Amino acid sequence: MPKLKTKSGAKKRFKVTGTGKIKRKNAFKNHILTKKETKQKRRLGNKSLVHKADMNNVKDMLVL
Repeated sequence: MPKLKTKSGAKKRFKVTGTGKIKRKNAFKNHILTKKETKQKRRLGNKSLVHKADMNNVKDMLVL
C-alpha cells in the first residue's frame, strides 16, 4: 500500500500539541472587523482546540 499524503490545506491550519491534541485558529477574524467589538476580536485572536467530535476527521487529514 502506498504512503498516505497529508492534506496540504490541513497542515497549514492545524498544529499537534505534545499531548496529542490539535490546535486551530478561530474563524471570523479576517475581515469586516469594524462592526465587531474589541473584546470579541481579542478573544478570536487566541488559538483554541479542535472539538472531540471533529478530532477523527482532522487526524485523517493530517494522517496521524
